[in-house]
Amino acid sequence: MKYFLYGALFLLISCGSQKKTENKISENSPRTTADFTIAFGSCNKADVPNLLWDDILSQNPDIWIWGGDNVYADTDNMQKMKAHYDAQKAVENYKKLAETVEVHGTWDDHDYGVNDGGVEFHAKKESQKELLDFFGVPENDVRRTREGVYYHKDFNHAKGSLRLIILDTRYFRTSLTDDTETKKRYRPNVYGEGTLLGKAQWEWLEKVLRSSKADFNVIVSSIQVLSHEHGYETWGNFPHEVDKLMEIIESSKARGVMALSGDRHISDFSKTSLKKKKYPFIDFTSSGLTHAATNNKGEPNKYRVGALVNQISYGLLRFYYSSGEVVMEMRGDDGVVQQSLKQSY
Repeated sequence: MKYFLYGALFLLISCGSQKKTENKISENSPRTTADFTIAFGSCNKADVPNLLWDDILSQNPDIWIWGGDNVYADTDNMQKMKAHYDAQKAVENYKKLAETVEVHGTWDDHDYGVNDGGVEFHAKKESQKELLDFFGVPENDVRRTREGVYYHKDFNHAKGSLRLIILDTRYFRTSLTDDTETKKRYRPNVYGEGTLLGKAQWEWLEKVLRSSKADFNVIVSSIQVLSHEHGYETWGNFPHEVDKLMEIIESSKARGVMALSGDRHISDFSKTSLKKKKYPFIDFTSSGLTHAATNNKGEPNKYRVGALVNQISYGLLRFYYSSGEVVMEMRGDDGVVQQSLKQSY
């Protein structure tokens, strides 16, 4: 655990408590107002109670990020797809959030259109349009003419800057390998076989990371980047692509690189060492917003820091440019802080 010597990494776990708590960060966290705040989440259904939007609003985030499975449409019928998005836009407190906070995001399989779907989905172009309409993406945006919903945006402030990097893990993703030997759904592909991002997106991502001058670089992936032992969808099903991502991060001059992910209906922090950088790479998974895998009492993840959280939650990140710190929190209903992590970059 080499980078414990470099990073100011503190973990505060408060899992299991569902009592109302004050919206405050830990005693070890900075006392000043954050320079930039991100709220994010995934796995959301409009037709069940949406309990977290008022909590998210109360944190006054600068941006909201949809991490995927923003609706559960699972259809190639675009009228039905649009109806799901319209229903979500009509949820009262989400509507308030979208009217006051800049919305960003990507998709996962259920809003893409087919469970565990990838490159083969025949209605992906039509589905892309519906997603972009839901996000309110302008007609002159590059995502309106480019295949895939990936993009980046810089947020520049007097004290520092942040580069948001949104990935598309659906449009170009090739076949997965079924696990016929265990009870797991998938096993890793043969090393070097298949792609998660596709050639054009990989080239784009490398340029975006190598050209970044931001203090923090936040990568959004709908599926988990580090955790892979569970046998569901994960970057680990394409082990050569995990290595490629780590190599690009290592060789780039990008600072403060981290990942946000969803998909799993659980939340956890995963961390691995970066050999050439003086900070670890963290994958913060936050899922789900309206339904969680409460029966999941634990699953193997050699990268996990802290505990697995199996309650509904959203993720909150507070960035402090002057100190180079990020405070990451898993938050539940009524202000409950389920788990938190502080990292220095």
